[in-house]
Amino acid sequence: MASIDDLIAELSLNPEREPVASELGVLQSIYGDDALKPWSTNGSASPNGTVRYEVTLNLGADDEPVPCDVLVSLPVNYPTAAAPQLQLLSRYIGPFGVDHALFGAILKTYISSEGVEWIPDTVCVFDGLEWVKERLAGWYDTKKSEKLAGELLREDEKGVSAADVEEGNDKKVSGPNDHWEEPSVPVPTAIPQGVEIVETEPIIDRKSVFVGRACRITDPSQVPSILTHLMADRRIARAAHPIINAWRCQVGSVLHQDNDDDRETAAGGRLGHLLQILEVNNVLVVVTRYFGGIHLGPDRFKHINQAARNALELGGFLDTPDTAKKSGARARKR
Repeated sequence: MASIDDLIAELSLNPEREPVASELGVLQSIYGDDALKPWSTNGSASPNGTVRYEVTLNLGADDEPVPCDVLVSLPVNYPTAAAPQLQLLSRYIGPFGVDHALFGAILKTYISSEGVEWIPDTVCVFDGLEWVKERLAGWYDTKKSEKLAGELLREDEKGVSAADVEEGNDKKVSGPNDHWEEPSVPVPTAIPQGVEIVETEPIIDRKSVFVGRACRITDPSQVPSILTHLMADRRIARAAHPIINAWRCQVGSVLHQDNDDDRETAAGGRLGHLLQILEVNNVLVVVTRYFGGIHLGPDRFKHINQAARNALELGGFLDTPDTAKKSGARARKR
């Protein structure tokens, strides 16, 4: 089978196709010799002059590659008077089946207002491939997040996690009536009457999960019972930082406020500052963080604040229009 070098050599013989040959050489140096190969079996252009070749893009890291194949089609009058066309060849990206929306978006790379601008007499395949790579990587990351979030929700529905079972194994007690000791969970506390807690979709980064919750309060005395009510939920209690929180409550002419880091140093204070700059009163905001084993550094505070803001928007505490329609969040009344 002809190689990409053969195709470059063939195109170089025609002065009008020299820009295409030169561009191919550049792409080969960027993506590697093995990443490009001619689409036709003989390595030459089609009878109508269209040049087609396949490029394999890697969406993952070197140790965990996620390959994806893209077909590049160059009309005979490219780049002088026509744009390239890119087509997604891979039917799956990782374990996820490609949908029609993604396939169509790649086809429209050079004709969509969100895609890559084509300028006559300018080669632009690299710009298109990089745009496609970014689009595919975003789609792939979203699918992974949805899968992880789905697993989390399914685990919630079970009412007990595998981690709880392992804890039970560690707490086996020997004695005349040999039995398993149940993990300690707070006794359920009734939520104050009239309080409704909204819950956002999880924010997921490197296996850590952040869930925001918010509710309206009318008196500071409601806060402890609400937090105890949340901690009685096994799926919340098992988190590394279950109830990072801050609240503000106006009683008469006095503004009461407080926050709790829940062992995530400075996180509660940041939530309190968020409520202050947003000028939100009579609200309790809680963020639950499940630690995924990878330290996030300062990014964890960004996600904690974002989860809290999502909850405030979802609950309508920011008085912004269409807050309930925000993407990435859903209401769950408790």
